[in-house]
Amino acid sequence: MSHSKETKTITIVGSGLIGRSWAMVFVSGGYKVKIYDNQPGQAAKAITEIRKQLEELQQAQMLRGSLGVSEQLALLSCHDDLQQALEGAFFVQESVFEELEAKQSVFQAVESHVGEDVVLSSSTSCLLPSNVFSRIQNRSRCIISHPVNPPYYVRLVELVPHPDTVPAVMELAYGLMTEVGQAPVRLRKEIDGFALNRVQYAIIAESWRLVKDGIISVEDIDLVMTEGLGMRYAFIGPIETMHLNAPQGMDDYLQRYRVGMRRVLSAFGPIPEFAGDEAALVTQEISELIPADQEHLSARRERRDRLLMALAKLKK
Repeated sequence: MSHSKETKTITIVGSGLIGRSWAMVFVSGGYKVKIYDNQPGQAAKAITEIRKQLEELQQAQMLRGSLGVSEQLALLSCHDDLQQALEGAFFVQESVFEELEAKQSVFQAVESHVGEDVVLSSSTSCLLPSNVFSRIQNRSRCIISHPVNPPYYVRLVELVPHPDTVPAVMELAYGLMTEVGQAPVRLRKEIDGFALNRVQYAIIAESWRLVKDGIISVEDIDLVMTEGLGMRYAFIGPIETMHLNAPQGMDDYLQRYRVGMRRVLSAFGPIPEFAGDEAALVTQEISELIPADQEHLSARRERRDRLLMALAKLKK
């Protein structure tokens, strides 16, 4: 399965934050992008927001790709009609809200308007492909392409196949994501939470337990990540960290630390409830650091994006 430069149109279904982010990523790679939203006028509003973001990125010298803002914007179009939005597309990226019924309905509608060779991709962060694509007749061309928010700065994309997905679809998605500057990883089969959220939830769970049990504060457990683990994890992963942290590599590391790791892991507590008194404690501590009003939350999100932008620039 392949696509030619003569037919390089991608359709995005859903014009929210993730849909807009995908549009920015794909036009940066020179692809024509059609944005569809079932709410009249929303796709047009999305392009207005994208224009603003691209101009800000250009000012910050962080615009991706070889095309200027006007050239990238020329590749965008907005549509309130699904059939029109799907015409000529070789790849469809669903980006509606995270609700199974909604996604199933979207793909059922999309399949009725596209040919057998069009790849159907979902942005879901936690729904299994076997469920998302259960109403599709031809599931061999279906795949999850799960981005990390915000995708423009955090390049990882998890590619998760349906049990029926053919290898050519995985390779096409991998090639497309690589071409537009993302960093795709291929899961060999579906699993609840995929890879990123399983690792993330493990970190969240132990961090939560340590706070709940009075071992450490919310402020300090976050520092454990930002000033400790996160410093190296931005550039090398946990397995490479193990390999580099012993003089003779992985075998040496396991000889030195295997027993200690198993001892500590055996002392981990049960899965937190994330509710009740423990949730009240964590919420109170984080809200004292960052009040949960829109002014403070928006400021911290803007700070996050600025720092991610700087980190992405550093990692180039």
